[in-house]
Amino acid sequence: MATLIDTAQNIRPKPALRHPEKANRPDTEVLRKPSWIRVKAPTSKGYAETRKIVKDKGLVTVCEEAGCPNIGECWEKSHATFMILGEICTRACAFCNVATGLPQSVDAYEPKKIAEAVEEMGLKHVVITSVDRDDLSDGGAQHFVDVIEAIRARSPKTTIEILTPDFLRKEGAAETVIDARPDVFNHNLETVPRLYLSIRPGARYFHSLRLLERVKERDPSQFTKSGLMVGLGETKEEVMQVMDDMRSAGIDFLTIGQYLQPTRKHAAVKRFVTPEEFKAYETIARAKGFLVVSSSPLTRSSYHADSDFAKLQAARRAQHA
Repeated sequence: MATLIDTAQNIRPKPALRHPEKANRPDTEVLRKPSWIRVKAPTSKGYAETRKIVKDKGLVTVCEEAGCPNIGECWEKSHATFMILGEICTRACAFCNVATGLPQSVDAYEPKKIAEAVEEMGLKHVVITSVDRDDLSDGGAQHFVDVIEAIRARSPKTTIEILTPDFLRKEGAAETVIDARPDVFNHNLETVPRLYLSIRPGARYFHSLRLLERVKERDPSQFTKSGLMVGLGETKEEVMQVMDDMRSAGIDFLTIGQYLQPTRKHAAVKRFVTPEEFKAYETIARAKGFLVVSSSPLTRSSYHADSDFAKLQAARRAQHA
């Protein structure tokens, strides 16, 4: 179990470099973005209101930390994805913009603050994710449970989607989170197995796949979800094999989106996948039996998560009709 400490009494300064492990890497080529990948800068009133709630409560969102291109659209509708367990990750994935380093202590008041924000924003569906916390004995599993319980106590009608780390080498951690019964359990495979060593070196493809399979074994009523980035050099055949692996693990919902390079020190974009190719992936995935598929250049794990959850429920009802 994680030891919770009031971070007001135990503040560690942020690292001087956001990605110290990448500082000495050569710059990669940056491809010019095609027209279909560009978005407008966020300027709406709704965006400003969401930002104020997040800042006033001292919360962290993956929308900001990962540099999501959809932040303007989502925050205008008060759809923020909260990132718990701090803003510093113990992993150093080649695609991710979240800061890497030695994390701060777990904020014992974070579940309460998130529950308050969910209530204030009037969220019908909320997505909770986190950094990897390999430094904690349970990888942060109990903190996920505490957040889920706090939200349900304050907003019992809000459905909860979690996007978890892999809990690698954290015995019993996954079961702890599964037993909290989130409405959707998401863990992203991110890329095809061949690219794991260069793109997701701290993770293991079959461990991540098995994590999602265990959710279904322990609680078949939970929806499971996973996502892929494309444009990293994968082949169409490799993507289709991952789809088959996901279906074998009982995964209900697949998201596929374009990888966008955060900085020149991150993995390079090999190519921009066309909207037509994304549509073809969606057609293939639906034929393979996923209940819901979201496949487009700007698709991200929590993009349109509220409406997609309604689609999941409807698809399951139709399946059992």
